[in-house]
Amino acid sequence: MGAIKLELRCPQKVDGIAIDPEPDWSFDALLSELNSLETRLNASSKPVPFTKTKSREISTGKSVESNARAFVIRVSDDELENDNERKGEEVHNGSLVAVKRFTCDALYLSESDDSDDDVALGGESFLMDEVGLADGALVELTHQHQLGVKEEIRNLISTLETQLISENEQSTSALAQVEKYRDMRREMDRKIDTVYQRKIAEALDNHLTAVQRDHELKSQIEERKIRSDAAYEEAKRKERALQEEKLRQEKVKAEAEAKLRAEEAKRAALEAEKRAAKEAAEREAAENSKRITAGVSQDGACGRQPDDSSVIAGAQSRGSRSDGTKKLQSAVRATESALNIEQKRLQKLKELDEENQSLKLSSNEDFGGYEKDISRLIRQIRGLKDNVRTKASELVKILNNPLCPQSISLATFSKKVVSRCETPDDNVAMSCGYVIVLVASQVPQVMDILLGEFHRACIYTVPKHIVFSEAAFESEEAYYKTIGYREEDGKIESLENYLSRLKSYMRLYAALIQTEIPGVQNAHGLKEGWAWLARFLNALPANIYTGVALIAFLQLAGFALFKKYKSQFRKILDNIYDNFLNALKAREDSKLNLVIAEIQYYIEDKKFLEEPEGRTLQAPPLSSTLVPEADYQEYGRYHQYQEYGYQYH
Repeated sequence: MGAIKLELRCPQKVDGIAIDPEPDWSFDALLSELNSLETRLNASSKPVPFTKTKSREISTGKSVESNARAFVIRVSDDELENDNERKGEEVHNGSLVAVKRFTCDALYLSESDDSDDDVALGGESFLMDEVGLADGALVELTHQHQLGVKEEIRNLISTLETQLISENEQSTSALAQVEKYRDMRREMDRKIDTVYQRKIAEALDNHLTAVQRDHELKSQIEERKIRSDAAYEEAKRKERALQEEKLRQEKVKAEAEAKLRAEEAKRAALEAEKRAAKEAAEREAAENSKRITAGVSQDGACGRQPDDSSVIAGAQSRGSRSDGTKKLQSAVRATESALNIEQKRLQKLKELDEENQSLKLSSNEDFGGYEKDISRLIRQIRGLKDNVRTKASELVKILNNPLCPQSISLATFSKKVVSRCETPDDNVAMSCGYVIVLVASQVPQVMDILLGEFHRACIYTVPKHIVFSEAAFESEEAYYKTIGYREEDGKIESLENYLSRLKSYMRLYAALIQTEIPGVQNAHGLKEGWAWLARFLNALPANIYTGVALIAFLQLAGFALFKKYKSQFRKILDNIYDNFLNALKAREDSKLNLVIAEIQYYIEDKKFLEEPEGRTLQAPPLSSTLVPEADYQEYGRYHQYQEYGYQYH
């Protein structure tokens, strides 16, 4: 703050002392002047006793009102504080003295002409009253009290400002927290809405999926119902056709019997004529003999010995055939029991072929349609439970069909199954094994015919091996044809092709042996497989043909044989490893390296502990399980699957 302006309106004299104050005095200059005045007054006059005429009134507002003998002064806070400190020091030092005071008629104090603290003084103002020591101390204490009050007020204001700032900060923090909480709630609400919408979408999707599945289920039920109805109509149509066929056959049979009776009558007439002619010829011959006898007796006896050349030639022919048979038999390697079983099966197959040939010659019927159906069903066999069950039931139906002679269907079935196995696929072999066992359980005569077809196609299914001998065979080609080689374009097929077919035949044979179906008896099961293995090792030599046959058999049937015979089967494998495998190695033929490696790998790595691929039939696809079995049977009771109910695990 700047200097303080003082405007004094005072009398011209106080106790004979002329006063001419300067217009602009500072507070310090004023005090100095007052001190000098008090000094001169003390020196010139006696002290006047202190008499208090009127108490001083101190105002705390902007305007100051005083009596006629008081004055009002405005100073800056800094000068006031400095003055208070100086007065305090004087009080403490005990240097307070009585002074002679002067009065002023009027006093005006302001910081500027435009200040808000302008005060209009009414009446005459005086600079100071005559006061004593107590009044000065009281004024001083009052002034200090005012300073203390101001300081407290400043402290309170500072405290209030601090509290206000703190409250503002707290309010700002609270508002920030509220804003943050509001944002969190908004984010949470958004997430909840998203989750809710997702759940609604999932529920809607599940509902639509369920509805679609329900529609699909209903459509499948309808389709199966339609198929069942169609099958029922087809069955009725076939039944009508069968009845018509029976009537036609009866008619044909009646016509045939009539023709037979007519032929018998003709034959009887011819025989009667022949007998009459024979009797006439005999009578004529008797008469001629009589005449000849009479002539011989007249001419003399001239007899001739009979010519035995024809008898000798016939004996030589029979002897040569007998020698050839003996030489061929000496080249065969097989056990006697295996050869006897083979002969019986081949004899049945031969009789069946002769019967079929005579049927085809004597009948005008065309059985090619049934043969095509059998071939188609066998080609469609897959490694699925439903597929195997379906194909087996349809094949049994054809084999028991009275419209087709069973001998023809049996021969066709056996040939097609054996030829189907020429495809190098283990799954096909396993599936065909299941079908063969199921069909043989309903038509038992199938098994012997099928095994005879096996023996005809591959001699190692007997088991049997034929050793090449120049005495027994005219050429190597004759030997190759005897053991099963085929002729392609006028030439014998290659060794690789023959071994590939041999391996396929043995895989199907092994698949048949190891097939096990709960509730169904396998007529040629593991017992026959064990017998085959024993006969093989006891009679057959170790070479490339027998080596390929053995490893193909073990790869498919070894797992089932080990499950049943346990340690006995291990002994068989030890025998193969110690004897058969060493015999193959002793031949030192590079063509045998692959076979030796396969047998050695199978035994050393214990592959017989692993189930071969395709042994367990696969479950039907999901689409076939959507319709319950009870509903399916209700709609399809006339379906051909219901004729034979097989179960698989």
